[in-house]
Amino acid sequence: MHSKSASSFLGSQVMDVTASHLSPSRGSVAPRRWSRAAARPTVLVIMVSVVAALLMMAAVCGRLMPFTGGNTWVPPGVRAAVNAGAGPMATVPDPRDRLLGGLLSPDFDDSSCLSRYRAALYRRPSLHAISSYLVSALRRYESLHRRCGPGTPAYARAVERLRTPPNASSTTTNSSAGGCSYVVWNPTEGLGNRILSITSAFLYALLTDRVLLLHRGGNDLDDLLCEPFPGSTWILPADKDFPIRDIERLTDRNHHESLGSVLRRGEDPGVAPWLYLHLRHDYSGAYHDQLFFCDDVQAQLRRVPWLVFLSDNYIVPGLFLIPRYVGELARMFPRRDVVFHHLGRYLFSPSNTVWDMVMRYHGSYFAKADERVGIQVRKFPWWAPISTDELYGQILNCSQREDILPGVGVRVPADDKTTGAANSSGQPAKQKAVLVASLHGEYSEKLRGLYHEHGPSGGEVVSVYQPTQLGWQQSGEQQHNQMALAEMVLLSFSDAVVTTAVSTFGYVGQGLAGLRPWVLMSPADGKAPEPPCRRAATIEPCFHAPPNYNCRAKANGDAGRIVRHIRHCEDFPQGVQLME
Repeated sequence: MHSKSASSFLGSQVMDVTASHLSPSRGSVAPRRWSRAAARPTVLVIMVSVVAALLMMAAVCGRLMPFTGGNTWVPPGVRAAVNAGAGPMATVPDPRDRLLGGLLSPDFDDSSCLSRYRAALYRRPSLHAISSYLVSALRRYESLHRRCGPGTPAYARAVERLRTPPNASSTTTNSSAGGCSYVVWNPTEGLGNRILSITSAFLYALLTDRVLLLHRGGNDLDDLLCEPFPGSTWILPADKDFPIRDIERLTDRNHHESLGSVLRRGEDPGVAPWLYLHLRHDYSGAYHDQLFFCDDVQAQLRRVPWLVFLSDNYIVPGLFLIPRYVGELARMFPRRDVVFHHLGRYLFSPSNTVWDMVMRYHGSYFAKADERVGIQVRKFPWWAPISTDELYGQILNCSQREDILPGVGVRVPADDKTTGAANSSGQPAKQKAVLVASLHGEYSEKLRGLYHEHGPSGGEVVSVYQPTQLGWQQSGEQQHNQMALAEMVLLSFSDAVVTTAVSTFGYVGQGLAGLRPWVLMSPADGKAPEPPCRRAATIEPCFHAPPNYNCRAKANGDAGRIVRHIRHCEDFPQGVQLME
């Protein structure tokens, strides 16, 4: 199997498609006619009662908001109003709003990143409210990044202090000295894992007033994503004299400067000029590394100017377990199950090169479809083996049982096959375009052959497409990452999504789309399970390797049982994810 170049994304004329928006209908009720004299006392009583009720609700909200953990009680009516995005706290963005309700900054030149303000036009309108507090937090962060990012005097001073750190006995902290703090993201694993870990690092930066910088290592991130922060870059400059040497080799949790090693030695991590945070999946057996999720350790880390962050996980649920961040997170995300949906759309706008791939493929195959279905297929033979035929049967069984794809009719003779331009009633047939995202081509070929040979039942026309068939994952290769990102974006344009359990690729697609997917559950003994798929309880990704240490109890614990809004993942029971 050979790798195809970026030009293998087929497409002809680019067609501009604008998503329709929902306009709620408003009914009217004719008012009753009252005598003015008789009504005045009654109206006065009602007004006083309403004002009193509003004041009581405000008092209750003031005492009980934000939601500060699993034991905080909030009246159901108030909770429902907040969750629905009612009032000024959170609003659902108008799909015609190019800034997505303030999520995106207006301070960019459109041509520098064509996808930034256009991608939402190709997706179903988001129904997930954005809090005004999150919008304000993003604008504050952008200001911080402009002041402290690469190329600024503040950044130069911070690097110089890293070269010649103050004496360990000094009590002057980085923040009190007026300096800037940083979290440097280090790449590992495939693109899906990288996108989820970048999101985690960015949310941590938001919570701790740090500047996020990406260490590229190679060229695999080049021409992949647009810069998300106006007026500055989020790429760590390639400086051979940068004081933290060989960042790409920081992969060992036993490194002398790792947080776990410092804590094992009984030292105060807060006096270090920089520390390495090892939060990769293999940290779960290391007690000291897991102390990152403890409040007292976070207090110490605030004094460390530079943190190098390595993770292949979506650690966001773990941040919701740290008491000092719970209030801030509740204000940013009144609904906890939309963190990646909002931050993913804010951070990850594909470069113009990748957007061109997306538009060419969309214009050729999806623009005229009445409905778009995304099917993401990934096999994990090292821990959940399943044959191609068995997995294909699982995909078909799930898709047809849940009415995602139609059933098939009787076998159609070769001479009688038509394009299905109209159904039996003479009306134009419904066009359903199916995107299959997979490293292998067998599943799309089988689906295409099935509907070509038998024809779909119900008068629909089903067309099956697959942009690439790369054969194997090549995480360090630039064109591979560009095509993988293009497929994730195309998947996010779907009206319904089927994903593979545990796949970070699927998590990214469903999160950007804002859709709860149908998840193909992991096989047992090489056989597809029954039922073949389940509707996900949340659009949030799964944190596959959560800490098994309960900081509050100071003992081993189950992260899925500490607070009610963090529960074990349906597709990977060892993991946890945010629920509402």
